[in-house]
Amino acid sequence: MKTMLSTIALLILALGLASEAVQVQEGEFSFSLEAVRKLQELTGSSSVTGKQNPRLRTSTVSVCADPALPQEFLPLCVQKGSTMSLSRLAMVPLDVCEICAFAACTGC
Repeated sequence: MKTMLSTIALLILALGLASEAVQVQEGEFSFSLEAVRKLQELTGSSSVTGKQNPRLRTSTVSVCADPALPQEFLPLCVQKGSTMSLSRLAMVPLDVCEICAFAACTGC
């Protein structure tokens, strides 16, 4: 019983570590899949809502000022061209990224 319990615990730990391993590349920056997911929540976009009117989306300036933005995006926010980079990250198809079928996603 103890062996089975420890095996299950190790599998859950391995699954958690594997989900953190996927990275999304944008230029010279690399972001965790979870951080990109949070960015998409903040901007109100995803691959499913990709047909949403761009004027209705949250501006990247306000996203960078949002305290809920993951800290790993802050270096990108101060770079020139961050608006385009954040827009591209907000449109990354996460379902495809999770199976590493998208060129910007690595670490599977």
